[in-house]
Amino acid sequence: MQSRRIGEVQVSAIGLGGMPMSIEGRPDEERSISTIHAALDAGVTLIDTADAYHIHADEVGHNESLIARALASYGGDTSGVLVATKGGHLRPGDGSWTVDGAPSYLQSACDASLKRLGVDAIGLYQFHRPDPAVPYAESVGALRDLLDAGKIRMAGISNADPAQIVEAREILGDRLVSVQNQFSPAFLSSTAELELCDQLGIAFLPWSPLGGIGRAGGLGGGFAEVAERCGVSPQRVCLAWHLSKSPVVVPIPGASRPASIQDSAAASDLDLTASDLALLP
Repeated sequence: MQSRRIGEVQVSAIGLGGMPMSIEGRPDEERSISTIHAALDAGVTLIDTADAYHIHADEVGHNESLIARALASYGGDTSGVLVATKGGHLRPGDGSWTVDGAPSYLQSACDASLKRLGVDAIGLYQFHRPDPAVPYAESVGALRDLLDAGKIRMAGISNADPAQIVEAREILGDRLVSVQNQFSPAFLSSTAELELCDQLGIAFLPWSPLGGIGRAGGLGGGFAEVAERCGVSPQRVCLAWHLSKSPVVVPIPGASRPASIQDSAAASDLDLTASDLALLP
């Protein structure tokens, strides 16, 4: 597995997104833990989660707790695994998603995530989504305070536009290490954010890099053509395409089956040629 950098930490070039293991349609816990263990076996050292990855109102942090149990039960060394979680997005339990970017809320959410993950400091904590009711600088300022308090080791932002990235950089300086935005062949709207992260040397973590739950199997066109030529899946080609965009890109495909993350992890060793890339977006 090739590695890339988030802040001063080296992580696998392909991460694991935990959301499908905790929201609607989630598998049983045994299969989820097997999926996480398969990712670790494949060399994955970045696991993405959030306190909002759950279904019911009384199970906030379901995915964080699941990941903590999977790491604890893994037979190998997990000291090099970076768990990245997020706060500021909420699920009331009725299927909706809401936001709360108040500094007091983010601080309490971080404390709860610390307990669920069973760590003294969260490796990477990201503000999940801007809250229109709270000035962005105040929300990012909460990340600064968490860094200063030693509760988190690195800070990031998610679902941010270029102006917000610049604003967060002004507040956090080099301690802003990541931007996690939606990006895929079907969603290229975050190209400007990716390019800005490349210029600033900030890790760009595409979420839903294969197009989202239920859509990953629909990769066709150039991806299917290159996949056939290389003898691999279109999904593996897609993740290799992500990696070709910039050395700051670290895709975090979601998975709920061991075979899925094993195939995704192999994308780091797939070298696309110029003629391959000419067929892709």
